[in-house]
Amino acid sequence: MRIARFAHAKGMSFGAVEGEPEAGPQGLTIAEIEGHPFGKLSFSGARWALSDVRLLSPILPSKVVCVGRNYADHAAELGNDVPKEPLLFLKPSTSVIGPRDAIRLPIFSKQVEHEAELAVVIGAPGARRADRAAAERAIFGYTCANDVTARDLQRSDGQWTRAKGFDSFCPIGPWITTGLDVSDLEIRCEVGRNPDEMEVRQLGRTKDMVFDVPGLVSYISHVMTLLPGDVVLTGTPAGVSPLVEGDTVTVRIEGIGELSNPVVPVA
Repeated sequence: MRIARFAHAKGMSFGAVEGEPEAGPQGLTIAEIEGHPFGKLSFSGARWALSDVRLLSPILPSKVVCVGRNYADHAAELGNDVPKEPLLFLKPSTSVIGPRDAIRLPIFSKQVEHEAELAVVIGAPGARRADRAAAERAIFGYTCANDVTARDLQRSDGQWTRAKGFDSFCPIGPWITTGLDVSDLEIRCEVGRNPDEMEVRQLGRTKDMVFDVPGLVSYISHVMTLLPGDVVLTGTPAGVSPLVEGDTVTVRIEGIGELSNPVVPVA
C-alpha cells in the first residue's frame, strides 16, 4: 500500500494512492483515510484524482535520525573509513519538505550537495531497546529522501548540525510504501534543468549498506526512543555532487517512486 499526506480543497488528509505509479500520475487516485494511517485503516469515502491534490511530506516526524557513511563507496569518495558502528546524527523536523517543494540554498554555504537515501518510517508503537525482530515490527514503511548537505560547512564545523539542518534540507516523499522488501533496491539520483536531459549522479543498491535496516532501527532504539512517525535515513551511495540554483534533483527508489525538488536561493 502507498500512504500519502496531501492538501485538498477542504484541508489536509492522509490517503491511500490507488493505481500503478509506473504508468505515470495520470489515472492515479487517492482515497482519503480518516485520521492517521497507523493501526486499522478507515476510509471516509472521499476520493480525488492525484493530479487535483498537492502531495505533502508523507509524515511530520518528531525527529529525523540519519546514518552517516553507511555505503563504503560513499565513505571512500569523501576520504573516510567505514565506521565500526552506525554513525548517527539528527536533522531537525523543520528541515522536512515534501515533493516539489524548493530546496533553498543558504547564503552561508558555497557547496550544497544531494544525498539520495532510503527513508524508514516508524509506526506504532515505536521502538525502544528493540531487538532485530521488534525493530522489523516497528517499521511502518519506506519512502525516498534527500539528505541535503552543505559540504563546506560539514568540513569546517567539525560536527554536522549546521551542515545538515537548514530549513528545506530534508525532502521526503512522495508517499510511504508498506510491505516492501528493501534488502536489494536500486537508488538513483538525477540532476538537471530540463526533464528530458537529467544527469544520473548517484546509482546504488540497498544491498550495499554496511548496516542493514533492521540492524539500524534496533541500534538507534537503544540510543533514543523512536516514536511513531519518526524517520530514519539509511545513508547514501557514492556520487554526491553540488546543486546550483535552477537545478531539479530527483531521487528514485525501486518499488517506491520518485521525489523531485527544485533548487532555489534563499529569498
